[in-house]
Amino acid sequence: MSRDRESAARTRDQEFVDFVAASGRYLLRTAVLLCGDPVRAEELVQATYERTYRSWRSARDGDPQAYARRILVNLRIDGWRRTRHEVLLDPRALPDRAGPDHTGAVVVRNTVVRALARLPLTQRRVVVMRHLLDLSEADVASELEISVGTVKSHNARGIARLREIFAEGELR
Repeated sequence: MSRDRESAARTRDQEFVDFVAASGRYLLRTAVLLCGDPVRAEELVQATYERTYRSWRSARDGDPQAYARRILVNLRIDGWRRTRHEVLLDPRALPDRAGPDHTGAVVVRNTVVRALARLPLTQRRVVVMRHLLDLSEADVASELEISVGTVKSHNARGIARLREIFAEGELR
């Protein structure tokens, strides 16, 4: 391999390593919110990074985080299509706390994740993308390949169900 090609490969790899460092927490949080299982989420993120690396030339030309997020969502959808059912942890079996950190933020985050785990898959994806990832209805529709009206409908139903879940008070 010539020096120019070696240098280009090192530069490409370093760009990707920098991207992984910058996007890791975001993609993992997104994956946990989409699938409700931390172990499955880690596997999803690893598969996302693998595919993103293979397409790094295309990914880095635009917004690499959006590119990777799209891969992550598509992998999650593909997994659902293969199994045709959700295998989630019982929301009551999820820990009240993520670890030794006892701050209020951890408790709130875990409560939200547990509530999201109780939503149907499509509603959960839409609510996560709209409200936790702050994507527009058009962006969500584009990424999920559904109409904007369907996004609005799933969002409204998901938010209404979350209100019911929180009103029941079973998550505390």
